[in-house]
Amino acid sequence: MDIDFSLVLVVLVSVTGFVALMDLIWFQPKRKKAVEKYQSEKGTSCDQTVVDKLSREPILIEYPKSFFPVLFIVLLLRSFLVEPFTIPSGSMLPTLEVGDYILVNKFHYGLRLPVIGTKIMDLGYPERGDIMVFKYPENPRINYIKRVIGLPGDTIRYQANELTVNGKKVDREILARLGGSNPTLVYEEMLDGVSTDGEETHVKHKLWTDFGPGRFGGEWIVPEGNYFMLGDNRDNSRDSRVWGYVPEHNVVGKAFAIWMHKPSIIPSFRRNGLIE
Repeated sequence: MDIDFSLVLVVLVSVTGFVALMDLIWFQPKRKKAVEKYQSEKGTSCDQTVVDKLSREPILIEYPKSFFPVLFIVLLLRSFLVEPFTIPSGSMLPTLEVGDYILVNKFHYGLRLPVIGTKIMDLGYPERGDIMVFKYPENPRINYIKRVIGLPGDTIRYQANELTVNGKKVDREILARLGGSNPTLVYEEMLDGVSTDGEETHVKHKLWTDFGPGRFGGEWIVPEGNYFMLGDNRDNSRDSRVWGYVPEHNVVGKAFAIWMHKPSIIPSFRRNGLIE
C-alpha cells in the first residue's frame, strides 16, 4: 500500500488543532458568557444541570480537542525521531526478511519537514554500507529500503556478481551454498568508506547471489547529491541498477533495528536486534 501516513497525520493534526484553537478563542468564551448570563438571571435559583449543559463542549469539539495532543506527539515522533516500517519483499535477504518490522532513525541524516521532505537541519549524511529508507524515485509515495553502495562522485561497477567501487574490488568471502529450486550463494561483504567526521568505516554484511553470471550488470558514475543503492539479495532486487539514483531530497532515514517479525498472524520476536 502506498498510503502517505505522514500526509494523513499532518491533515489530522491540522484539522484537530484548528478546532482546538477555534474553541479556545471563540466557542469557549461564548459558552462562558452563556453560563454567566444564565447565572446572573437566575441568581441563587439557577439549575446546576443547565449550567453543566451550557458549559459542556459539543462532541464535534470535544473529540478533536482530545485527539489533537496525541496526534501531535505521534507526528513529532514519526517526523523527527523514529518511524516504524515493514519489509514487504525479499530484496534485502538475508539481512531483512519479509514480515520484519523495523525502526528507522529520522534524524540521523538531518531533520526534515514531514510530507515535503525539506531539510531544516544538517546532522549527517548517508555512508557507504548504511541501510537506508528512501522515497522511490519513480513513485515518491512509496518507501523503499536498500543498502547505500555509491556516494556522490563514486564510480560503481557491477559485473558477474562482483562489485567494484572507485576501481577497487569490494572484498567478499563465501560462507555457504544453499540448495533448492533456486541455488543461492551466501557471501560476507566488506564495504569500506569514510564517515562524515573523516573516520574510516568498515561495514560487514551478508548478501545472496544466484549461481551463474548474475543480473543487472553495468557501470555508473553517481551524480552529486545522489546515492547508488543495492539490495542484499543481489539477483532478486530492483534497485539503482534498474531505476537509477536516489536524490538526497528522497532520503527518509537510516534503518537501525528490527523490533518484531510477523510472517503471518502471530508475531515473533526472535529476530529482534540491531541491523548490520
